[in-house]
Amino acid sequence: MAVTPVIPDYITVHLGPPNSNARNVRVPFTDYIKNVASSEIYPSWPENALRANIYAQVSFALNRIFTEYYRSRGYNFDITNSTSYDQAYVDGRDIFSNISRLVDELFNDYVTKGNQIQPYFTEYCDGRNVTCRGLSQWGTVTLANRGRTPYQILQNYYGNDVNIVRNAPVKNIPESYPGRLLRLGSYGGEDIRTIQRQLNRIRQNYPSIPRIPDTNGFFDASTQSAVRQFQRIFNLAPDGIVGKATWYKIKQIYNAVKKLSELYSEGITITEVERIFSEVIRRGDRGRDVRTIQYYLNFLGFFNDRLPQISVDGIFGPATENAVRTFQREYGLTVDGIVGRATWNAIINAYDNTLNSLPDEYRSYSSLLYPGYTLTTGTSGNIVTQLQTFLRTIAQNNNAVPLITVDGVYGNQTRNAVIAVQRLSGIEQTGVVGPLTWNAIVNLYNEYR
Repeated sequence: MAVTPVIPDYITVHLGPPNSNARNVRVPFTDYIKNVASSEIYPSWPENALRANIYAQVSFALNRIFTEYYRSRGYNFDITNSTSYDQAYVDGRDIFSNISRLVDELFNDYVTKGNQIQPYFTEYCDGRNVTCRGLSQWGTVTLANRGRTPYQILQNYYGNDVNIVRNAPVKNIPESYPGRLLRLGSYGGEDIRTIQRQLNRIRQNYPSIPRIPDTNGFFDASTQSAVRQFQRIFNLAPDGIVGKATWYKIKQIYNAVKKLSELYSEGITITEVERIFSEVIRRGDRGRDVRTIQYYLNFLGFFNDRLPQISVDGIFGPATENAVRTFQREYGLTVDGIVGRATWNAIINAYDNTLNSLPDEYRSYSSLLYPGYTLTTGTSGNIVTQLQTFLRTIAQNNNAVPLITVDGVYGNQTRNAVIAVQRLSGIEQTGVVGPLTWNAIVNLYNEYR
């Protein structure tokens, strides 16, 4: 499973150069392309020339959106209408009927290059007043009159290895920032894998950034060290936490070292965006992520009678869907029974808030409750001491778990003991303590103490 580009419902256009005080307009993507095409090319041109230009205009805009070229620089728009930077867009202009027809057919087709998956940065210019390394708009007329197809015209300018992706899906595209702080102990997911992979690539150009050995989606000590050094290099507060500013600075530098917004790009391949975590979790899904959601919802339901108790069985059936819908209703979310980014963040926040405001009668049990963040190699402090105490008690009663020293540092000894408990409990043997592993450790500890 991989993240591949989609066509946005809307695009936000800044009506001026990037740093100007011009206003933004949010328009349907198809209307934007129709406007650009009507502003930049002549409706009387041969149809094959028009098609080639529309492919280039769609791909150029999608490249800006996919790379978050402007948003990663702190702007609140996707593209400008300044031809010094982007494409011509004339707000409120009339649209040529034949161009409108062609855009309706081609708006969800875009150009890629080689085995790269990002929309190609299809640089182009008019070819008369301005020349460039990419497509010459007037040159497309000459080629079309010689009988070249749109694809052959694109090959002429961008190389024989260009491809046209056809009928890409259309959907609303949220900003890439996950909407929550990512820090040491943050629960695994694609957001963390993304910054791990991007930092490892940036490291090739900035070798003082330490390598992250495991890009597994768990925010461990090596990830924290890499984030801190990145922040130092690019004049951000070196707190090792990925908030919005750090997230987009990582994305901006990653785009720059990969040259994703240039004609000759290193590009992104399909293997670089393969997912191991689901984007959304819904009815019919099974596995670790489902069990984790069930664990959190059951905890919240203990303190809120309106949330139903459900089995932590890893099966997203009707009962789990009903619990998710009830939670969404309680917290003012869209009630669809699907755990996407917003619902996931709300569940995590609700758990943390409940944990930090336990009624007095439950305080004595707080040490047995999952702390709300993952524990992994490099973690230290009182919570690790507590974990090691649990593990040592288990080991004293079960030879399958190695005996460890209680020193407050999550090292290889602790990791090996955690893996042993995961093996005993039928949990994926990651050596990382998330909510399910914590719960398994506490249950075994309670049996033996």
